[in-house]
Formats: sequence, structure tokens, C-alpha cells
Amino acid sequence: MTTTNNIPRDGRLNSPWQKGILIPGDDKKKVRPENTYDCLIVGGGITGLTAAVLLQNEGYNTIVADANTIGFGTTGGTSAHINTFADTNYKEAASAFGEEGAKLFAEAINEGFDLIRSNIDKYKIDCDFETKPGFVYAETDKELSFLEDMFEGAVKVGVPVEYIEDVPTPVKYIKALKWDGQAQFHPVKYLKGLQEAYIAAGGVIAENTLVEGVTNEDGVLIAKTSENAYRARNVIYATHMPPNINVINFEAAPYRSYVVAVKLKSDAYPDALVYDCQEPYHYIRTHVIDGEKLLLVGGADHKTGHGDPEKAFADLEEYIRKYYDVASVEYQWSSQYYIPADGFPYIGQLPFAADGIFCASGYNGNGMMLGSIAGKILSDLVSKRSSKYEKAFSPARIKPIDSFTEFVKENADVAYRFVADRFNVDEIDTLKDLPNDTGKVVEVDGKKVAAYRDEQGKIHVLNPVCTHAGCIVAWNGEEKSWDCPCHGARYDINGKVLTGPTTRDLPAINIA
Repeated sequence: MTTTNNIPRDGRLNSPWQKGILIPGDDKKKVRPENTYDCLIVGGGITGLTAAVLLQNEGYNTIVADANTIGFGTTGGTSAHINTFADTNYKEAASAFGEEGAKLFAEAINEGFDLIRSNIDKYKIDCDFETKPGFVYAETDKELSFLEDMFEGAVKVGVPVEYIEDVPTPVKYIKALKWDGQAQFHPVKYLKGLQEAYIAAGGVIAENTLVEGVTNEDGVLIAKTSENAYRARNVIYATHMPPNINVINFEAAPYRSYVVAVKLKSDAYPDALVYDCQEPYHYIRTHVIDGEKLLLVGGADHKTGHGDPEKAFADLEEYIRKYYDVASVEYQWSSQYYIPADGFPYIGQLPFAADGIFCASGYNGNGMMLGSIAGKILSDLVSKRSSKYEKAFSPARIKPIDSFTEFVKENADVAYRFVADRFNVDEIDTLKDLPNDTGKVVEVDGKKVAAYRDEQGKIHVLNPVCTHAGCIVAWNGEEKSWDCPCHGARYDINGKVLTGPTTRDLPAINIA
């Protein structure tokens, strides 16, 4: 049985992707904890479901466990661009990994793109998939240099691109590139299509099932969950960050990106994917939801727990109103992704873990393509097939020298936040001073607490120490969540885990 509803996501703000989706009924009753599955896939986003469909259709006995529901996480909050280029441009990739590495990266991006398209065709997924031209433009001399690097790198790896005079944007620019054959889609409709294909092939999905950790017992992996334990020969962590403390914590940094969807007073919607070269850059595209056009404008990215979400949305709205005649703001939401230290994703065997435990992280802003190819790579590894991407994307790879500075910077920041945030708190003699619908890390009677007063005036008080690595959480006033500035764990107002790498809730504190 299916129901139509607005599916939940990992924050208070709704995206257009959540609206009116057919939700397949939970089939957790089909789970057999006594079975030994060929593969347990943890996470029901684009990586997890891609791997699950591939493995199940090869005859493997698999199960998907998601701590929440399908579409709850990053895939359900993406802006859903599908590109033949990436945030790590091909010249940067060549600088770090050589020309062969850059060509391999381009092949991975394109293969991920093609896998999405082939899944849509194969499983007849109605997900608003459309091909569009993509344009990237430079507004300053500094940006022009970056644009030229993009062009030079793409040409060397054989990705089609050309300089173009006319870009569908009201922004004044110096020079621009055109990338033909880009695409867009409805990410949650696509996920639901994969979910239905997976179930039709005999796969099982256990939603609201938090995997807390995996141990190896006589060659069988035992995954402890919130309810029981699952046995599997292989485990794939398709959760961006594998749970608990691991090497990926130090190789990829969490960032939040923001999207505003507006209606225009005119029909001046671009029929293309458009990007500028600012830092952070803006991206714009059009999508039709329930017969009405929306202009999606994204950007204003910052490290999780560091920036001001309210200001990020305000900046995006100011930006789009500067260039377009906006009638109304229909949606605004944010989502999380991880930036790798050296520019390439981490896909493969999890270092220092038992054999057969795999992970995928560090997609930067390109999760649709890289998440798809990650699903393919991981299915190959579970199937004991070699993958041409295995070495380049291995989480255990030796970092290029020029990535070491980024590695040091991100982890020095983690150390700083661990110490500084213990002193950078607001001192409030009484929680009565906390306005409604506001959260803060405050000091009450000598104790540091994470306090939120809801819209009805009820106070929710939590221990502010992240249960992952001990950093102090920060309040996200837009998504109404407590976000860890170190490794990206997030919690709701009651302390319940929204996103890992933690597996433990923030303890509630009773303040008389």
C-alpha cells in the first residue's frame, strides 16, 4: 500500500521535492534478522539505493537500513543538477592526480550521469528528467582566470565545452562557457523509482533503523541497530560519513548549501542550468512543480555550524531580487555535503575496519553523479569485481602534497572549535530571557547547556557536547537543529540524531 504525503527531511524547512510523493509502505516486517545477508546497505539516498538495485538484480540477497526514511537526507535536499563537470575542475584534478587521474575523474562523472539516465529508462522512472545546456560565466578578471582553467582542463580530458557569447542571464559578465547535454530531475521521484525497482527485485528496506556500529564475528559482520542486529557478509555505509570515529572524519569537511525557490512576475525563467564563478558560487535553474514554474537559486555555502543560516537565505534572496522580478518566495531549504581534502571522493574499503566494510564520502557539490558512480563502484567491490576507479578513489589513498594544506586547515579548525566553543557561550541568569523559537548555547548555574524555547514557550535543554567527538554544537535557527561544527553531526530540538556520524542522541538536562 502507498500513501501520498509530504515526506520528512532532516530539517524544519520544506523543499519542493517533498510535496505529494507516493510513499511505499514500510516492509520492515520482511526483515529476517536471523538471515546472513550478502550485503547490508546503510543509507537510502542515491548512493545506497543505486548500489542496492545493482546488487539485488545480480542475485545478491541485500537489505537497506535507513535511520529515518527514504529521501530524508542530502539526496532529498539537493538542487538536483546533473553535470559533466565538477566542483573540482579538471585542471585542478590534473594538478593533484596527473592527467590520467583527471581523465579518470571525468569518466566517473560521465558514467554517473549515464547511470542515472539508464536507470530512468530501464525502470521507467517519471522524475521530470530533462536535458539542458549549462552555462558558466565570469564577472571579474580573477574569475576569468578560473573560467579559463575550467575550459583548459575540460578540453584535455575530452569533455565537450565551448566559449559562448550569449548566456540566458541578466547578470553582466566578461566571458562564458557552454556545456551542452547537462540535465536536471526531481531527486525524490528518482529515489522512489529506485526504491520500487529494488523492492520489485526482492530487496528489503528497513526504515527508522539506526545502525550503531559493526563488529566482525568469525568472518560475519554483525550490525547492531536500534532494535536488533543484522548479519551480513558485506556492509556499505552510504551515509556520507561512516558512524563513530574513523579516518573519514579527518579527510572530508561538512558544508551546508542553501536554496531558494521563487515565482517570477514574468516568464523570464531560464531554460538552462546557469552558474557564476563567485566564491561561493551561485547556481540557477527552472523546475515545474504542480504545473507552476519555480526559479531555483542556490549557493551561500559555509562550513556546518560556522556560518549564519538566516543571513545565507537573506543573501540569496537579495541576490535573486537584484536580477529578477520576484513575485514570491515559495520555498527555502538547506542541505549538507562533504568536501574532500584533495578534491576526489572517498569510495571503497573503510580504512582500519574489517574487510567488507565499505564507505562513500566527499562528493563536494556533485552528489548526483558521484553518488551514482559510487553505488556502481561499491557494488563492483562487493561482487569481488575490480573497478578502474578503486585506486584513485580509495579512502586509504596517499594524499597529494598540495592537499596537505587543506587537510591541516580543516583539522586545525576542528581542534580550535573543540577548545574555543567551550568558552564562547552566552551567560544567562535565567532561561526566561531566551525568546520563543530561539536556541543558544548558554551557561545556567555554572553549566553549559544547549537551550531552545519553542514557539509555545516550552524550554528544551540538552547537553551541548556532541556525542561523536566532543565538540560543542551550534544552533541552526532556520532548520531548528543543533549542528556540530567539527564533523557535521546534527540533532533536532529534543536531541534526536538527524544526521551522523554520531549514533547517540544529545542527553536531555533537567533544570529545575
